Amino acid sequence: MSATAGDLFIVSSPSGAGKTTLIRRILDDPGLGPTLHFSVSHTTRAPRGSEVHGREYYFVTPEEFRELEERDGFLESAEVHGHRYGTSRAEVEERLARGIDVLLDIDVQGARQVRSRIPDVVKIFVFPPSRPVLEERLRARAQDAPDVIARRLSAAAREMGEFGEYDYAIINDSLESAVDELRSILVARRARARRRRERLEAILRTFPA
Repeated sequence: MSATAGDLFIVSSPSGAGKTTLIRRILDDPGLGPTLHFSVSHTTRAPRGSEVHGREYYFVTPEEFRELEERDGFLESAEVHGHRYGTSRAEVEERLARGIDVLLDIDVQGARQVRSRIPDVVKIFVFPPSRPVLEERLRARAQDAPDVIARRLSAAAREMGEFGEYDYAIINDSLESAVDELRSILVARRARARRRRERLEAILRTFPA
């Protein structure tokens, strides 16, 4: 990517660990939200509760998903809990080229695929403080049957075991602290000299030779 390209951030976590809430808080931050794009994934699963097409996900049929996949329309795609998920290449790459930061909410499998295509992606994993807390959060959502919750807890252990592939780890035992940590990661990336090269060189040109 060029020096002026945006950064691509991946946030992963087990279901129920709170990454959706963290992302919403970051997008609502007036210092970050206006220059940060959240990439909405495609999925073959049905909407839950008050979810809206184009906001939480693009809800598509398995046939529509397969057609996009065959056209290499996804930066990554994966099957999670029996449903397909994918991130639009065009949506992400076009914004990065314009210098806009992009945030992805995807799982470990998808994150690995993205890094194979975009090596300098920034990967962030959100941990729950413990298994009992995660189980309590999943039950409090009242969205899944007991057997589904059991599968999610089993998957959580496997997913968290992949934390070594990530650049940063946030433990979401305090929402405010977790939001501060995620915000700090984004701000620090924007302050890199390579990211600010054009502006820094312009400042240097104001000084006499």
